[in-house]
Amino acid sequence: MAVKDRDRFSTATRLRLLGEQTAARVYRSQTKRQARRSRLTGRAALLALVLCTMIVALAYPMRQYVSQRAEIAHLQRQQEQARQRVEQLRDLKARWQDDAYAQQQIRHRLHYVMPGETGYVVIDPDAAKQSRADLGAAHRPWYANVWDGVDKSDASDQ
Repeated sequence: MAVKDRDRFSTATRLRLLGEQTAARVYRSQTKRQARRSRLTGRAALLALVLCTMIVALAYPMRQYVSQRAEIAHLQRQQEQARQRVEQLRDLKARWQDDAYAQQQIRHRLHYVMPGETGYVVIDPDAAKQSRADLGAAHRPWYANVWDGVDKSDASDQ
């Protein structure tokens, strides 16, 4: 045992132990650095590159797909509105085929009266004031006055 105790305190033994401890510390620090570095391996970098390439390659076609779907939806809405308008026009055409409806519209729009009836027109006082204020019509050509009359009668129907 005396030999072991003496070897324990010898300089060579101490240097060897100190070298082993130092080597262990260096090895631990290298493994820590490698652990930090090993988070992004070559495979992970390649996978990230492939994913980025796929995203870039699919971005434009996806944008086109979304815009075309929106355009299709818009055109379908327009088609439905046109279909509804056609139905309204068919209904109106069918109503005009009825003589009673046509006679009612003629009497209302053109102010026709049947023989023996007395026709009258109720004038709104505000409308009369507006027509008096429009004295500039006398200074215009006759066809401009006629056209304005047509526009006013058309606007009054709606």
